[in-house]
Amino acid sequence: MEPDILTRHHFKAKGWKRESWRDFPIQQQPDYTDKAVVKRVEKELSALPPLVTPNETRALMDELAMVAEGKAFLLQGGDCAESFAEFNHKNLQEYFQIMLQMTVSLMYGAGCPVVKVGRIAGQFAKPRSAGMETIDGVELPSYRGDMVNGMDFTPEARKADPERLLKVYYQSATTINYLNSLARGGHASLDQTSLWMTEFIRKSPQAKRFQHIIDGINDCLTFMAACRLPMDRIPELREASFYTSHEALLLNYESTLTRQDETTKEWYDCSAHMIWIGDRTRDPEGAHIEYCRGIANPIGVKVGPSMKKDALIKLCDTLNPDNIPGRLTLISRMGADKVEESLPPLVRLIKKEGRNVVWSCDPMHGNTIKSPSGIKTRKFNEILRELRGFFAVHHAEGTYAGGVHFEMTGQNVTECLGGAQAISELDLHDRYHTHCDPRLNASQSLELAFLISEELKKGKK
Repeated sequence: MEPDILTRHHFKAKGWKRESWRDFPIQQQPDYTDKAVVKRVEKELSALPPLVTPNETRALMDELAMVAEGKAFLLQGGDCAESFAEFNHKNLQEYFQIMLQMTVSLMYGAGCPVVKVGRIAGQFAKPRSAGMETIDGVELPSYRGDMVNGMDFTPEARKADPERLLKVYYQSATTINYLNSLARGGHASLDQTSLWMTEFIRKSPQAKRFQHIIDGINDCLTFMAACRLPMDRIPELREASFYTSHEALLLNYESTLTRQDETTKEWYDCSAHMIWIGDRTRDPEGAHIEYCRGIANPIGVKVGPSMKKDALIKLCDTLNPDNIPGRLTLISRMGADKVEESLPPLVRLIKKEGRNVVWSCDPMHGNTIKSPSGIKTRKFNEILRELRGFFAVHHAEGTYAGGVHFEMTGQNVTECLGGAQAISELDLHDRYHTHCDPRLNASQSLELAFLISEELKKGKK
C-alpha cells in the first residue's frame, strides 16, 4: 500500500534553490553564442506544463524502495541518444514491446515484480570525451546529441542551438503520451506479451535453449485461465506501470522543468520520473550534484573504475543524507575485465555503512570498442560477462544485485557484435543507425533477458 502523502518522509535540502547550480563549476555544457535566445527559450520552457507529475515520481520511489529491499528488480533501458529523425510510432511501439518481453522473462527468473524505467522521453544529450572533432584536417564542435546540435559534419549543423530544447520538450511529451496509451490500452496484456515471445523463440537460432522459459510462462497463463481469472479485466494482467528517465546533463533544461509540489513543498524535476548523473559529471563539488541534491526524484549515479571510496560516501551523504530507500541507485559500469576487481570494495563499503541503495549494472559503457574498420561497437559476450561478474560479486558479498541498465532498441539494427544472430563485423555496415553509441537490437535484448533470467534463478537456488 502506498504511504499517505502527509505521513511520507518529505525531502528537503538545506541551502538549495532551483538555480543554485549556476554558482558551481559545470562540465559538458554547450557553447551557445546567443545568450539572449537561451534566456528566451528557458523562459518559454518554464511556462510549459510538466512532463510528469510528483505523484507518479513518488510511485516510482516506492517501487525502487522495494528493489533496495531485495523485493523487486529494476529494468532500465532505451536509446543511447534519442533522435529527431527516428521519431515515429512504429519505433516507439517496437521499443515498448521488447521492454515488456524482457520484463516477463526477468519476472520469471527473479520471481518478483520488475520495475520498468525507460531511457526515453528526454535522453537527447550525450557527454563527450573531447569538445572538438577533426575530420580530414577540418575541426568542428563534437556532436552532443540532438538536444544540442546536429550529426552532419558542417559548421551549421554543429553549432549549438538552444531552440532544440523546445523540440526535445515537445517530442518527449508526445512520447510519454503514446507510451502511456500503450501501457494502459491493452498492448501490455500478459497473454499478448507471451505471443510475442513465442514468435521470438520460433525464429531464434537458440530456440531450444530458451524454450523452457516460454513453456513455464505459458503454463502459468494456462493455469490462470483454468482458474477463470479474467485477464482482460484484471489491471495487473493487462496494464503496465512505466516510468521515464534520462541523464540530467543540460541543467538549464532540467531546472526550467523543476516545479514545487503544492502539497508537500518538495521540488521535483518534472522532465522525467528518474534522472541520473554520468561518470563525467559526478564531481561532488560540481553543478550537477548541486542540482540533484535538491530535487525529490529518484537519482542514479554512474559508478566507474575511477570511483574512490571516500568520493562514493560523499555522494551518498550529499544526494541521500536521510538514507531513504529508493532515493539513490548506484549504476556500476566497470567493464568486463574490471568488474570483479573494482566493484567488491565499493559494495562492501556501502554494506558496512548501512546505506540504502539500489545496485544496478550498466554492462554497455565499459565494453565499447572499435572494430578493425573503425566502427564503434560492443561484443555481446563481453556485455554478458560483465553482467555475470556483477551478479557473482553480489552473491559473494551477500548483497542484492538489483537491476540492469541497457542501451537497446526495438529495431533490427546491427550495432553490437555476436548474440544468437551471430552479428559479425561485416554485418555492422548493414543497419548501423545509432546517433552515438552502439545498442543491442530487439533479438539481442531479449536473448540477454533470458540469460539474466537463468542467472537470477541460479541465485534463488
